[in-house]
Formats: sequence, C-alpha cells, structure tokens
Amino acid sequence: MTQSVILHTEDLHRHFGGVLATNAVNIEFRENRLKSIIGPNGAGKTTLINVITGRIPASSGAILFEGRNITGQPAHRLTALGICRTFQITSIFMGLTVFENVRISKQMKRGGSFRIFSKKSSLKKVNTETWEILERLDLKDKAHVPSSNLAHGDQRLLEVAMALASEPKILFLDEPTAGMSPAETEHIAQMIKGLSEKISVALVEHDMDVVMKISDEITVLHQGTIIAEGPPEEIQENQMVKEAYLGDG
Repeated sequence: MTQSVILHTEDLHRHFGGVLATNAVNIEFRENRLKSIIGPNGAGKTTLINVITGRIPASSGAILFEGRNITGQPAHRLTALGICRTFQITSIFMGLTVFENVRISKQMKRGGSFRIFSKKSSLKKVNTETWEILERLDLKDKAHVPSSNLAHGDQRLLEVAMALASEPKILFLDEPTAGMSPAETEHIAQMIKGLSEKISVALVEHDMDVVMKISDEITVLHQGTIIAEGPPEEIQENQMVKEAYLGDG
C-alpha cells in the first residue's frame, strides 16, 4: 500500500543575493515514511528545510501540507499545524531536568502556558503524556537528571522528545547524530527509525551508514537541485551519486 503524500513542494526557489540555494525543488514526504535528504556541504539541505518549516521565506514556488497551501506561513503557525523540526545546535533548557524540558514543550502545545497554577486534571494529563514520550525515546530513567549533565547523545534525544511534545505530523531532523560516538549514533538511529512508524520523518544527515540503514527513501541535492531520488539500494548504485556525494566524505 502506498502511503499518501502529507507535504510537498512545487518549484521551490530560495535566493541569497545572486546565489540560488534552492532551485526548482519538487519534493514529496509521505505519511509514516522516513525520507533522508543528502548532499555535500553547500548543497542546500538545511536551506530547504528552513524554507519548508517557515524559518526563512521562499523566493518563489509553493509548499502544500495536507492539500493546503502554507507558503509564507511563520514557523510557529506551521508548528501548530504539525510541522516541527530540530536544529543542528541543541536547543534545550540546560537548567531544567529532562522531564521539565519535555513537560514545558507539552504545556506550550496545550496553549502556550508556563503557568505553575494549572488545573490539576490538565497538569495530570500533561505529566502522563510527558512520561509516555520519555519512555518512547528511552529517557525515562533520566527523567530527573539536569539536562546539562546528559551525555551529548542524550541531549540530542531530549531535543527530539521536546519536538514530539508538539505532536508533529511530520518531523524534520537536522544532523541529529552530529558529534556522537558510534554507540550513541546507533542508538539514536534506531529511535528515529521507530518514530516513522507513527509520523513522517525528514532527515538531513551526513552519516551515510545511518542514512542507508534507516531510510525508506533518499533525495540527493546538488547546488540546490535534486539530482536523484529513490530507495537506499537504488541511490547506492547510482553512479552520479557515488562519484559526487558518497565519495565526498
């Protein structure tokens, strides 16, 4: 059974002065699938997801989510619709525990409230949902650990947990394994793969072993243009991709 398209772009362009960072990109993301976006530095990967997630505007073209044109919508509106992302640089509250970080994200989803005096019933629901997310990402045992004391891999997992608290329908992950040990990389890769059973996942990642192991589909960018798309085994055998990217390091 072919999963339906949840988000797609139409001739998406983004210029920075005279530089065309995203060039006529037509890309589809399907429900409950993991799509990786690869290419060397400067290929336009992060620019593409910045445009799709409302961090920067498109120069031209369109973005459609669940059949609705969302081009030009600000990031917070897109997050409310279910389009979420993580960043290359970890963006967690270091002074709070793991549990508190995820609970704040969940409270914000419930109405932007940091209020301490919430209704007991709603706070109980938020707490229950927070524990469920921590369990899903194998962070339950570290719930009361200050975030600043976490290993780098667990900090990245916590950032994913905070994104999940926003109840995304599609989650964009930007270099989630950067700076990790092989063991941490393997762990987070399996966690990310598991996410795609319930939501759509878009992964920007330099680690080709991770990409080939967990992706359902791969899109290859070069100078802002898509040069290849397909399942991992197809991309691995694509001569142009081999020469230009996989051998790029």
